[in-house]
Amino acid sequence: MVRRLDDRATWLVGRAHLRSHRLLHEAFAEAGARPYHYRVLAALEESGPLSQADLGRLTDLDRSDVTTSLDALGRSGLTVREPDPAHRRRNRVSITEAGRAELLRLDAVLSGVQDRFLGPLSEPERVVFLDLAARLAGDGAPGGPGRSG
Repeated sequence: MVRRLDDRATWLVGRAHLRSHRLLHEAFAEAGARPYHYRVLAALEESGPLSQADLGRLTDLDRSDVTTSLDALGRSGLTVREPDPAHRRRNRVSITEAGRAELLRLDAVLSGVQDRFLGPLSEPERVVFLDLAARLAGDGAPGGPGRSG
C-alpha cells in the first residue's frame, strides 16, 4: 500500500465503501435478492404508492434500473403496477403483502451486513461513526441533509 494515502480521508472512505459494497452484495446474493430491490421495496413501504419516476427520484436510481427492478419484483408478486387514478397515462407502483414480508426478511440480511461492517468498532464508536458518516454524506450545508443539530 502507498503510505502517503494512509491519512487521506477520501482514500480511506473509498476503501471502506468497497468493503461495505462487497459485504452487501455477497449477503443479498446469498439471500437471493439484490440491493436495488431492497431499496425499491423500502421506499414503497415507507412512502406508499408512487409513480416510477417518483420512485426513481426517491431511491436515486436510474430509470432503467427502476424498470428492471420493478419487472423482477412484479414477477415475484412483491409489487404491483396499477393505473394512476390522477393520471390515466401513468402507472402507480405499490408494495404487496408478499413484498412487505420480503422486506422484513431483507431487513434481517441488512442488519447482519451492518454488524459485519461495523464489527471493528465498539458500540460508542459506532454511534460516533454513524453521525460523522451521515454528516459527510450530506451536502455540507448547515442544516442540510445528514447534518446533526
